[in-house]
Amino acid sequence: MRMEKVMVFTEEDEEFSNLLTEIGLKRNVAKVLIYLAMTEEATSREIERSTDLRQPEVSIAMRTLKENEWIESRESKAESKGRPVKIYRLSKPITEIMDIIEKNKREEVENQLKLIQKIRIHLQNQQIVSK
Repeated sequence: MRMEKVMVFTEEDEEFSNLLTEIGLKRNVAKVLIYLAMTEEATSREIERSTDLRQPEVSIAMRTLKENEWIESRESKAESKGRPVKIYRLSKPITEIMDIIEKNKREEVENQLKLIQKIRIHLQNQQIVSK
């Protein structure tokens, strides 16, 4: 039997994850993002154990992070026979990722405000017609 170190989420990590969830990130994506920000690199299995997520949840979160180009991966030969192990790490600092999230949220809010303005104009035009 071999010894392994497993990092676990602290209350502070959970709070950070919850904040990211409140601004719109999916819970699993937030947890994986926080975990990768705390480590230099990690395998899917390490992420599963540390974040208390199941393999499919980690895979879906990784897909989202990859689509956003926030992670990169490499393969390493497994210690035993079998498939190579993928090792993941953030492709940019967490502060830069937070800047991207903030920019996206600002754009989202601006678009919603523009839609509200269009609705107001439409309502004003309707009131003129209905008088």
